[in-house]
Amino acid sequence: MFDTILKTLHTIEEEQDVRVLYACESGSRAWGFPSQDSDYDVRFIYVHRQNWYLTIDVEHHRDVIERPISDQLDVSGWDLRKALQLLRKSNPPLLEWLNSPIVYRNEYDSAAQFKQLLPLYYSPIACMFHYLHMARGNYRDYLRGDEIWVKKYFYVLRPILAIKWIESEQGVVPMEFATLVDAIITDATLKHEIEVLLARKKAGDELDKGPRNALISQFIETELTRLETTPTPPAPPRPSKDALNRLFRHMMIVAWER
Repeated sequence: MFDTILKTLHTIEEEQDVRVLYACESGSRAWGFPSQDSDYDVRFIYVHRQNWYLTIDVEHHRDVIERPISDQLDVSGWDLRKALQLLRKSNPPLLEWLNSPIVYRNEYDSAAQFKQLLPLYYSPIACMFHYLHMARGNYRDYLRGDEIWVKKYFYVLRPILAIKWIESEQGVVPMEFATLVDAIITDATLKHEIEVLLARKKAGDELDKGPRNALISQFIETELTRLETTPTPPAPPRPSKDALNRLFRHMMIVAWER
């Protein structure tokens, strides 16, 4: 599949007249708990030629490339300008891409150049809002019945553990679910229950269903209640765009020199 992914990215470059700067895995395979039939969720950052940006209506140009899902391959990417705008907002999905343990392309050491700007743009508060919204929504939509789609537990557990990671001031949230569990879950019984659920997720297919786990459900509900009653400080003002503009110009130039 690795070769197929590289060929797909090359085809996108040719068809769209862009250069892929960075490409990684972003879904359950990067989180460390793929099922037997999990998709490959490939996400990438790309850059157009200079003239594409030199128009009076560049903000109306489509800044996303998406491919229809086929053969377990889900591929989509963001234009460099969009990615840098989202970095200024401390966008958690982008931060997770940059920390993915599975990288398919990393031209010109792009990930490191993005990460050099994190001290300027990383906002714990913005990230906590994102993960709390995700946890609330997934809990409301998937975890209220007597029988639960197994994978949906992780779609609530992971953002809750991400919030607790941020609260412990450990910086940008890691992609790997096991890293979060090891760092955050101190109750041995709860950790065991999560590990058993994780083994089921890996062994089953994407649609495996089972009864509610009382201990995990209680942990989730307790944390959501706590977070609902915890006052959240206002987000700090966004810093200057100067560093982002410099990186944008640099990456656009080096990408098209070859």
